[in-house]
Amino acid sequence: MAKNEATSVNRRTEIISAAIEVFAENGYYRATTAHVAERASISQPYVFRFFKTKEALLLSALEVSWTRITEAFRQVVAVSSSEQLESDLIRAYEKILEQHKNETLLQMQAQTIQEEAIQEAMRNGFREVRRIVLEAFEKAGMTDAKERTTLFLARGMLCNIGLALNMPEIMEV
Repeated sequence: MAKNEATSVNRRTEIISAAIEVFAENGYYRATTAHVAERASISQPYVFRFFKTKEALLLSALEVSWTRITEAFRQVVAVSSSEQLESDLIRAYEKILEQHKNETLLQMQAQTIQEEAIQEAMRNGFREVRRIVLEAFEKAGMTDAKERTTLFLARGMLCNIGLALNMPEIMEV
């Protein structure tokens, strides 16, 4: 990769990181690309060099957040024993919540945004996470794998709420 290409990739990543922070703090509708540019220490036109619209920037930010979860879960599934699978997935998600709180808050906000592209990104993310967990539970021979997957995902959503409301007591298992 040439130096200019590497710089562009790094800048794009920095813009997405700044957008995640700004969207999580201010909400998608109140946040502006000017806020994102300021957080990334660049000019607003430079944001538009990488992302044609604020929605495109949000979609990229959501992709980053979903990829983080799916990759973490795939890693767990690849190395965990059947007996440890569920608890290892829980620990992986707890680590994401701890280290990437703004991504979680971003996803929670995106669930309420009615633009079709954003709704589709959220549906695709949830579907993939569900698929990974369900297939892993089935492969591990868990009885009621579908129900356990639903409960696992429901507990994850409850953890998201606990994080957003600063209520750690509802996150305890």
